[in-house]
Amino acid sequence: MIRDRKYHLKTYRQCCVGTELVDWMMQQSPCVHLRTQAVGMWQVLLEEGVLNHVDQEHHFQDKYLFYRFLDDEREDAPLPTEEEKKECDEELQDTILLLSQIGPDAHMRMILRKPPGQRTVDDLEFIYEELLHIKALSHLSTTVKRELAGVLIFESHPKAGTVLFNQGEEGTSWYIILKGSVNVVIYGKGVVCTLHEGDDFGKLALVNDAPRAASIVLREDNCHFLRVDKEDFNRILRDVEANTVRLKEHDQDVLVLEKIPAGNRISNQGNSQPQHKYIVMSGTPEKILEHFLETMRLEATLNEATDSVLNDFIMMHCGTEQEKMDYALNNKRRVIRLVLQWAALYGDLLQEDEAAMAFLEEFYVSVSDDTRMIAALKEQLPELEKIVKQISEEPKASQKKHKVLLQLFNTSDDRAQKRQPIRGSDEVLFKVYCIDQTYTTIRVPVSSSVKEVISAVADKLGSGEGLIIVKMSSGGEKVVLKPHDVSVFTTLSVNGRLFACPRDQFDSLAPLPEQEGPSTGTVGTFELMSSKDLAHQMTIYDWELFNCVHELELIYHTFGRHNFKKTTANLDLFLRRFNEIQFWVVTEICLCSQLSKRVQLLKKYIKIAAHCKEYKNLNSFFAIIMGLSNVAVSRLSLTWEKLPSKFKKIYAEFESLMDPSRNHRAYRLTVAKLDPPIIPFMPLLIKDMTFTHEGNKTFTDNLVNFEKMRMIANTVRTVKFCRSQSFNPDAALTNKNHQDVRSYVRQLNVIDNQRTLSQMSHRLEPRRA
Repeated sequence: MIRDRKYHLKTYRQCCVGTELVDWMMQQSPCVHLRTQAVGMWQVLLEEGVLNHVDQEHHFQDKYLFYRFLDDEREDAPLPTEEEKKECDEELQDTILLLSQIGPDAHMRMILRKPPGQRTVDDLEFIYEELLHIKALSHLSTTVKRELAGVLIFESHPKAGTVLFNQGEEGTSWYIILKGSVNVVIYGKGVVCTLHEGDDFGKLALVNDAPRAASIVLREDNCHFLRVDKEDFNRILRDVEANTVRLKEHDQDVLVLEKIPAGNRISNQGNSQPQHKYIVMSGTPEKILEHFLETMRLEATLNEATDSVLNDFIMMHCGTEQEKMDYALNNKRRVIRLVLQWAALYGDLLQEDEAAMAFLEEFYVSVSDDTRMIAALKEQLPELEKIVKQISEEPKASQKKHKVLLQLFNTSDDRAQKRQPIRGSDEVLFKVYCIDQTYTTIRVPVSSSVKEVISAVADKLGSGEGLIIVKMSSGGEKVVLKPHDVSVFTTLSVNGRLFACPRDQFDSLAPLPEQEGPSTGTVGTFELMSSKDLAHQMTIYDWELFNCVHELELIYHTFGRHNFKKTTANLDLFLRRFNEIQFWVVTEICLCSQLSKRVQLLKKYIKIAAHCKEYKNLNSFFAIIMGLSNVAVSRLSLTWEKLPSKFKKIYAEFESLMDPSRNHRAYRLTVAKLDPPIIPFMPLLIKDMTFTHEGNKTFTDNLVNFEKMRMIANTVRTVKFCRSQSFNPDAALTNKNHQDVRSYVRQLNVIDNQRTLSQMSHRLEPRRA
């Protein structure tokens, strides 16, 4: 691959070709999936001076261009010895893994160094994807982010103490911190605050056309920034306003639309589709609904994506009597379609809402009546009838409410019975403890409020005056629950318990002995089980839990379940499962006193994680890796030293997927390459939704911020995509008698007190002097 090459009658010594280098990199490691990923990895070596373009180009390209390694620049460079070759071969995979981690940053810098006019469509898409995860830009619309992708400039400064600009100077740029931190300094006050990665500064002076209000000084070496110059900043603001359509009533905005490129191709008939479409940015709920009804495509199927696909903004239509009749008919068809979509999305959750069920049945009767006079509605009637029958008959099929058992909330111990989603109306038998550590068992609906729980406890105790309900963790952390909190049973930590006591006895509450967790490990049982069987049974159970989570539970969780008076029990249990597995890893290792056994446990967990990743069970995969990186485990240096290098390399590769930089980009790139079914890393999806919710107002100028709703809906759609194909367990593994493994993974007994685990870890391997 490295040889002399001729081009245009000129000979270039000891060169490689860009395309061949990319091919070679992709052949070397399974962690390199895309050519663009390999380009970023070679760009790292170019920036470090290890590799050079023969004509000193500043960026690496996947083209027939010549590159030369630094050692080959000298004509008398010696060839490596056999020992050096062997050493390099051993270090190759570690080096490639490191390059794969830092390559995306180098690729980003490479693109940003290009003049804006030279950036390709792929370059702009790459930048846009990165901008989605920058905190300072979270409140901006999709259109503005795409505009910014075309004008952002990369700027770096090597030395701490460098002054980016001084207080009182004219504002010429807006900055976003990509790497490093800066101090904000005001004359007479000194450093007033410090800004870090993801923060921005300098925008105020551009918006107000005012002098800089403070000086910005680099706090550390090697800081990287994204910069938007004033001219581009102002143009983007003008373009956004020019492409904004506002519908007013009584001089008040009631609907705000933004005009964006449609991205349509020429249709089969040869007619050009509209070049632009309008998306809803904000509006009153009534006007947003009215707009969607006006612009809904009647020919689209229920399964087709219809989110804001608007060809044009249709104003109120006036015309002939026939046109008015057609308009009225189409409106009826749109309303039916909207109700069908609504019923399909909510599914069996509608059974818990009497008003919704009454509406659905009344709506069906009205549509049936209309079909006698309007034949065109008949084609939608069977679909409506099917959904109404399906939703209304399900409760009859189940007859009675199922009782959810204590602690694990299992609906049945019968392994042949499919796990059913927990509903708010299901009843739970639950122990609520008193200050003397006795308990009373109450039976209430899962979605009960704390006020209703207090009432049930008071009935059992015979007195409820001044009672409060307290959530107690195994570590002794106490939280007094508010009267309007709902569905609190499933929000407890792994070993958490509910207590009831008078408010004046709050300080006297203490955890129960049973909350401490096990005193002996299960390594004797655990080590006899196959790692693949364990991962397989874990995945079956995790899929059952994940499949029970309704997409709307994510919405309730983000905006606050008490605002909807709805349960998020299924989501809570799935999130608690993550913590359970994480603490299971730490517990078993910290309860193992033999060094050799602990090394075997590390190997076992790394193998299980590898199988979980193979099964696309990313929730358990990350839980295991986070358990291994818990400080109580990671500090056991004697144990890790004895782990074979093969396993250390596998663990390092897995740990790199946990890298939180750029909002867990390494994980997101991995998931983007997977096909469903997938069990996603749910805590990160929750974080994404919380980040969007807290970073964007729900209402802007008294209008619903629909752009925010769209961003949250995108995350919910990720869950839908992960479940778009059903999980089919491995028949070869399922058919074996694995009842012992199945029971084990569903009944993990753990210590969830980090202080206790750290103390146990120090007893195993005391701190070295």
